Amino acid sequence: MEPIISVLVPFVVVTVLLGVAWYVTANARLQRAHQGQAIAIRDADADRAAREAAEEASRIVEDARTRSKELMLEAKEDAVRTKADAEADARSRLAEVQRREQRMSTREEALERKAEVIERRERASSTLEQQATARLAEAEAIKAGHVRELERVGGLTAEEARAELVASIEASAREEAGRRIREVEQHTKEEAGRRARWIVAQAIQRCAADTTVELTQTSVTIPSEEMKGRIIGKEGRNIRALEAATGVDLIIDETPETVTLSSFDPLRREVARVALLKLMADGRINPARIEELVQRAGTEVEAQLREDGERAAYEAGVSGLHPELFKILGRLKFRSSYGQNQLQHSLEVSLLAGTMAAEVGADVATCRRAGLLHDIGKALAQAEETAHAAAGAEFARKLGIPPRVVHAIAAHHFETDPQTVEAFLVAAADAISAARPGARRETAENYVRRLQDLELVAASFPGVDRAYALQAGREVRILVRPDEVDDVQVAALGRDIVKRIGDTLDFPGLIRVTVIRETRVTDYAR
Repeated sequence: MEPIISVLVPFVVVTVLLGVAWYVTANARLQRAHQGQAIAIRDADADRAAREAAEEASRIVEDARTRSKELMLEAKEDAVRTKADAEADARSRLAEVQRREQRMSTREEALERKAEVIERRERASSTLEQQATARLAEAEAIKAGHVRELERVGGLTAEEARAELVASIEASAREEAGRRIREVEQHTKEEAGRRARWIVAQAIQRCAADTTVELTQTSVTIPSEEMKGRIIGKEGRNIRALEAATGVDLIIDETPETVTLSSFDPLRREVARVALLKLMADGRINPARIEELVQRAGTEVEAQLREDGERAAYEAGVSGLHPELFKILGRLKFRSSYGQNQLQHSLEVSLLAGTMAAEVGADVATCRRAGLLHDIGKALAQAEETAHAAAGAEFARKLGIPPRVVHAIAAHHFETDPQTVEAFLVAAADAISAARPGARRETAENYVRRLQDLELVAASFPGVDRAYALQAGREVRILVRPDEVDDVQVAALGRDIVKRIGDTLDFPGLIRVTVIRETRVTDYAR
């Protein structure tokens, strides 16, 4: 289509140019007819222009014809090339198809050969399987014959022999397991003991605590013997009024310049002591004045309790406590357990627990707070009806103490199972503070009874020959009879004794149980 358009365009251009020439010629002739000579001149110009236009049109037509021939030649050449390319592409594709057909034919032949090989192998395998089955049946028959012969010779059936073999293997496995368990336990105990001793030693080295022995009597020094008579009063009315107001007994004997206050309540003794000192300083000793000064002394002691509680919290590094807790902490100053001052004990537990928490990566603030408050139940009235740990935990919970601290308070005597690391640390610090030498006093009767109970518990197990309580009841050494207890049973016996001691006896701190088994052979040379 494009060659035809290229030929028609010059013809259209020539036609337009001829029309324009004709129009110009006609217009020139018309103008010459009306304008005379001027028109003749213009006609000459028009003729010249017409001739030039005719010449240009002839040239354009000639060029168009030449271009048309060239385009026709190019079109033919393109058609020839396209046909040649198509034929070449068709030949190459035909060759590719032929090659693929050849490869497919080769693969089919290879697959047929493989199928034949597999079929032969399957036939051979079936034959071998039949042979193997026959041989297996033959071997089973031979085995059954051998088993019957062995049963006849050995006098045991197969089941009995199997049971005996299993029992032997079990015994060997138990012995090996016991040996392995003993090795692991020994290594674990050594490593844990080493680590625990290091932590406890670090904590104790940083904590220095005084040992205070509380009594049931308080002595008050008076300025003169004449003051004794004034304290007694006329017919003893002053001393009776003082005893009634304070709830303590005043003992005035032959001891020079000394009055003894006797009561099991240390707080009452402190109020009586302060009131007596005020009476002696005031000089006016009469029943009315005694009641007034006893009330004032009670107020001062309450304020002193709060100050003592605040001082203990400051020394322990514990802040943000409820004001009511300061007074409860102060009351612990006038309570003791086996002669150990409870406020000093609480402060010591707080420092020990915080130090151990820092060593193991636990919450130091929680341990310090729980250690300081762990015995507040001993200063509460409701602790007389319930355990002091539970009473102290409930009181702390009501005052908004964090739950982790409340849990550590409740679990420090294991009446509640400890669920946090901090609870275990507070319980350990409490045991360390109570069990350290000199912290608490104990009567000789209780001491001897505790040692006897330890020895009786250890000796109650079968196979135990003798048991000795050592180191003030901190260790029990047990000698077993070697013909009744073997090396494997020694470890199990030690665990059983430890469990029974923990279940049946009450004791502070830890008790080490050592089980000794030895075999001695004695002979005489003659």
